[in-house]
Amino acid sequence: MTYYTGSVCAVPKANRQAYLDHATAAWPYFQKAGATRMVETWGEDIPPGKQTDFARAVAAKDDETVVFSWIEWPDRATADKAWSQVDPTGMPEMPFDGKRMIFGGFSPLTSEGTDRGAGWLQGFIVPVPTAKRDAYAKVAEDAWGNMFQPKGCLGVVETWAQDVPHGKQTDFYRAIEARDDETVVFSWMTWPDRPTCEAAGKAMEKEMADKPMPDMPFDGARMVYGGFAPLFDSAKN
Repeated sequence: MTYYTGSVCAVPKANRQAYLDHATAAWPYFQKAGATRMVETWGEDIPPGKQTDFARAVAAKDDETVVFSWIEWPDRATADKAWSQVDPTGMPEMPFDGKRMIFGGFSPLTSEGTDRGAGWLQGFIVPVPTAKRDAYAKVAEDAWGNMFQPKGCLGVVETWAQDVPHGKQTDFYRAIEARDDETVVFSWMTWPDRPTCEAAGKAMEKEMADKPMPDMPFDGARMVYGGFAPLFDSAKN
């Protein structure tokens, strides 16, 4: 079964090209280790939240932006073996503070449409009660068919945490203030371009203006989200 290593990091805005060079140089290393795809996206619409947000998730500074990334593997065994054999001395120097990076391993939960060919992406980190896994998957599937696909969304991928470590400074749990009975969902939504995404958001907001908010199987107040531009995609590069 496909498996993902998801990560979020804070990168100095001035280091955009250096980060792209780093990703380009790192991909052959991961490909040789068995990875099937690597995607890096650059934060361009990272809104501040009242309780949680992407900037706080990685303690981003004023001169930094957020990078949302994932590596796709054929299965967890391949990913675990690759990470166990990582030799930092053989990797390119990182143009960001790796101590504030958050990362973990995730298995597919739902996948609709395609996550390729996007001109704009939305990234999400969601705290979901472990007991409501199926309910969350059902909501995600319904939202795709009833809301996002009709408004031009290309696809959505939802992944469920399997191996997410706790960090000394930052981690996925702190990013969403996850409770002991909750699991981290790492997901992304792809759009042909930013205007299509923003138009869809305004249309959905208008449609919901006079309607009560439906009960959701997660705490939306702690969901972290943002808009990202494609930076590196091994499927293209």
